[in-house]
Amino acid sequence: MSYFEVVDRRFTSFIIPVCQLETLHTGTRWAEGPVYFADGRFLVFSDIPNDRMLRWDEETGAVANFRFPANHANGNTRDRDGRLVTCEHGARRITRTEHDGRITVLVDAVEGKRLNSPNDVVVKSDGTLWFTDPPYGILTDYEGNKADSEIGRCNVYRLDPADGRVTMVADDFDKPNGLAFSPDEKWLYIADSGRSHGAHLPHHIRRFSVGEDGTLAGGDVFASIDPGVPDGIRVDTEGHLWVSAGDGVHCYAPDGDLLGKILIPETVANITFGGPKRNRLFIAATTSLYAVYLNARGAQTP
Repeated sequence: MSYFEVVDRRFTSFIIPVCQLETLHTGTRWAEGPVYFADGRFLVFSDIPNDRMLRWDEETGAVANFRFPANHANGNTRDRDGRLVTCEHGARRITRTEHDGRITVLVDAVEGKRLNSPNDVVVKSDGTLWFTDPPYGILTDYEGNKADSEIGRCNVYRLDPADGRVTMVADDFDKPNGLAFSPDEKWLYIADSGRSHGAHLPHHIRRFSVGEDGTLAGGDVFASIDPGVPDGIRVDTEGHLWVSAGDGVHCYAPDGDLLGKILIPETVANITFGGPKRNRLFIAATTSLYAVYLNARGAQTP
């Protein structure tokens, strides 16, 4: 298949020869944050500069506004109760959409200082939310609202929604971005996309061990992404890492070896596994939403 680039023959095990790369929708300015709703057979994703969230219906293929305006929403996920959790650049906060449609603000400040612009978020099995807070939404008015950082740095945080407590878990990133847990949650992978604003800055993924008390240790570079920068990350049930990049989606073995790529004709921002069997990779790439079936299943739930 011309859209697959095999680097290591192990990558061929993911390819289903009869399946094609599909373009599901086009017309976005910067597609981001895809999240799949298996109970409704639809996908929600963000279009940050257009200040909207879109809904793609799996049965009909129709795309319509899910939320507009959307506070320049970026990353999305679902919590353990199936509720939508959204990073909002414009409002500099993380919200949860309740089952009845009400929006609950989960966090918008740390120690009295406003967040920069929460970018991506994942939920651990204990219900805690882990999120990154780079400055992309406050650098210009294009992806949010231009402003100064009140915190003065870009951190990674853990939020316990049960009591609202926010804990900083990493403070040595240039621009922390996508993140994902390994299937057993012993490791947390975090992207640093600093090179988006300087060729000398980081463009790698770091891997941390996760302590039982919620602390992180280690943080060695797991893989460097080229071309482009790492953005959204997903992990399959076997622990392979699927990473957004400048030329598509890169797949890494748990040992850090690059196995192959899914080539996309524009920069990829974020990805998610979906479909009833979690074997369809949805790809949010600049102006379009793509999808391809793989012989792999996403590890994230629900």
